[in-house]
Amino acid sequence: MCGIIGYVGKRDAQPILLNGLKRLEYRGYDSAGVVTVDYGQLHLRRSVGKVSGLEACLSQDPAPGRIGIAHTRWATHGGPSEINAHPHLDACDRVAIVHNGIIENHRAIRQFLEKQGIIFRNGYGIARSADRIFLRTNR
Repeated sequence: MCGIIGYVGKRDAQPILLNGLKRLEYRGYDSAGVVTVDYGQLHLRRSVGKVSGLEACLSQDPAPGRIGIAHTRWATHGGPSEINAHPHLDACDRVAIVHNGIIENHRAIRQFLEKQGIIFRNGYGIARSADRIFLRTNR
């Protein structure tokens, strides 16, 4: 099962997000990740395995900011790997996304987007150009 936690506030987001992921550990997962925003820049950290692996990563390379999202993933499409772990970023590192569940029509969506020149970072449907998709759907 996947789990998502988000934070927007006055305190550093990283410890709050990490604590939230630890509370979700009982659900089962194979990877974990966090992204924070600091002065308009996204800071992405992901790891395969337990939240303790992500915690070790963050102790070496903290993710600053007071806004963030975090995710634990159970691989349903694509194997456990850092590139398949959430969150995912667009090609410009301006948009971060997480989702739970299976996107049943992912093949049709992928084919449609590839015809428009959108490139995918991994083999399982996360677009490098999420910002272009977002802008198109919000005009």
